[in-house]
Amino acid sequence: MPSLSPTPDHPALSAASAGPGTPAFSPLYQQIKGLILQSLQQGEWKPGESIPSEMELAARFRVSQGTVRKAIDELAAENLVVRRQGKGTFVATHAEQHVQYRFLKLMPDTGDARVEGPAQRRVLDCRRVRASADVARALALRSGDPVMQARRVLSFAGIPTILEDIWLPGQAFKGLTAEQMANYQGPTYAMFELDFGVRMVRAEEKIRAVLPDAEQAALLQVPAATPLLSVERIAYTYNDVPMELRRGLYLTDTHHYRNELS
Repeated sequence: MPSLSPTPDHPALSAASAGPGTPAFSPLYQQIKGLILQSLQQGEWKPGESIPSEMELAARFRVSQGTVRKAIDELAAENLVVRRQGKGTFVATHAEQHVQYRFLKLMPDTGDARVEGPAQRRVLDCRRVRASADVARALALRSGDPVMQARRVLSFAGIPTILEDIWLPGQAFKGLTAEQMANYQGPTYAMFELDFGVRMVRAEEKIRAVLPDAEQAALLQVPAATPLLSVERIAYTYNDVPMELRRGLYLTDTHHYRNELS
């Protein structure tokens, strides 16, 4: 259980609770937020499970309920926890629909993604390989470290629409198979949570227009001159640890890439 060491200014302040590069004088609620994040990262509370009440956390960390409430407010704003009236606070999970659609950006031009339903997945490959220099850099690994590499085609109404190449740290995702990816009925990130205990909490993306190579065009069943949207995503778990590199090619004649800014 994380504990707070006393300082002259506050009996519960702890510089150790701050992350690397975080000044020791960060506000107390930020330090409590950091300790709660540590517990989330260590799996003390699993996705979908309730966390202790504000009163229990205040007693645990020897701070006021108001300080704990402010820390949880920030975690809720970042979609890391979910408050449910009269029930408590729960660890957010990708099994929840509103979380699923935070990471699903390709939308049908007509209708709603929920009406269209999930994509049909065809997993072409899933194997353990050594990380190339660029993959290692994206995942904060060393060149040659083991990674799981998967390739799949996602189709809507039988039409191939997305070609994805995915790389995952080999240690965290040891044992991942093509059958596992293909057979899981829910969102892939929910499967990562359930089977491997890894929850993606945020992502960074780079987007550009490209032309496919011959193999990519064949897999998407389009002419080589078809413009595609290239989306490179790095997804992170708690405390900004990179856990996935995903490179997708999107066909956008019947779909569009939607991003909500706030």
